[in-house]
Amino acid sequence: MKMKNISKIVIPFLLMAVLLGAVHGEEISLESVSRSLDFVWVLVAAFLVFIMQAGFAMVETGFTRAKSAANIMMKNILDFCVGALAFWAIGYGLMFGVGNLFFGTSGFFVGTHNPGDMWQYALWLFQVVFAATAATIVSGGVAERIKFAGYLFYTVFISALIYPIVGHWIWGGGWLSKMPAPFIDFAGSTVVHSVGGWAALAGTIILGPRIGKYVGKSIKPIKGHSLTLAALGVFLLWFGWYGFNPGSTLSAANWSIAAIAVTTTLAAAAAGISSMIISWVKYKKPDVGLTLGGTLGGLVAVTAGCANVSPLSSIIIGAIGGMLYVLSVEFFDRIGVDDPVGAVSCHAVNGVWGTLAVGLFAQKEFGGVSGLFFGGGVSQLTTQLIGTVVVGLFVFGSMVLFFKILDLAIGLRVSREDELKGLDLSEHQAEAYADFPINSTSN
Repeated sequence: MKMKNISKIVIPFLLMAVLLGAVHGEEISLESVSRSLDFVWVLVAAFLVFIMQAGFAMVETGFTRAKSAANIMMKNILDFCVGALAFWAIGYGLMFGVGNLFFGTSGFFVGTHNPGDMWQYALWLFQVVFAATAATIVSGGVAERIKFAGYLFYTVFISALIYPIVGHWIWGGGWLSKMPAPFIDFAGSTVVHSVGGWAALAGTIILGPRIGKYVGKSIKPIKGHSLTLAALGVFLLWFGWYGFNPGSTLSAANWSIAAIAVTTTLAAAAAGISSMIISWVKYKKPDVGLTLGGTLGGLVAVTAGCANVSPLSSIIIGAIGGMLYVLSVEFFDRIGVDDPVGAVSCHAVNGVWGTLAVGLFAQKEFGGVSGLFFGGGVSQLTTQLIGTVVVGLFVFGSMVLFFKILDLAIGLRVSREDELKGLDLSEHQAEAYADFPINSTSN
């Protein structure tokens, strides 16, 4: 790129940084300019990650039936509304507050005790969109049969307690970050995606499959109503991932954001190709839905190590992630776990794979740590394995218990009549496609 073109990009950002410093009465120095750029970068990254909420909404709606589309929309918007308040009041303090190795004990009600610290607001905004991502993963797994009220209780629980506790262990100075070889999860394959994936698995098991999914020993596919919406959702999620992964540097001056964006891109591309190929081989046609989901699986897989692996390694990680997605979807179908959007396969399975992959593919030249395949021995892989297992057991066990108690208390699943009618009418007295006839009594 010519110097003239570079200056057109850089100079406006420098001017913005100088103006921000002047407004706040700071001495104009390289340090203050850098600090101002960090503010802008973190906020822009947070805005990008927020777009992922729209992406999840489109993916989940497209992969499910038209008669529950409005319900999916309501769950996704309330995920953020309810989750943001819960994370503001409790979750952020548990996750990043000063405390012990297991949870924070300060910083509740963000900004209440130190309202003049502007950086905490930028960090909170960046972190709350991550919390919302973990929460909304479950929406697709429990789609088309969970009571809306029950789902809202779940959102509070995961946003205020489960996600923040795991986050504290890894990102908030907790016990996994204090291991001899500290646990590496740069942008959240475990903290965000595995947490949401394990919670989705717990929810699907407690709820049971949708009516008509299993007839005797046969598995009846229940097709989503719009691959167009699902594809739009994947593109929105991929776009948002450029805030998710590079944004986790929390610094505009960290030039590794370029390498992170590259590894993110290559992993997704490789996953899309590998999931298409394996679906083509297995089912004689290149499956659209599996290719879309596999692409997301690659993004999930590279999220833990995006700052620690080379571009070539990211391609391998993504390609394996795409294949794992296809095989995992079939596996869960066969054992009777009805996951309408493949949430468990995408986020739990690939969250585990991506986290372990750090212990295999990490290179000192990228993140300062080497994994098994690059002369680093087994120490990093051992830490990654311990963290993966403990987080999985904690989240899955906690969520099974929570969903079971909630089921006994208020009933978690809608009635058979309401499920056949569709959750749009039964839960909201609404129709997502009021001008189109929908067979609401079909399985």
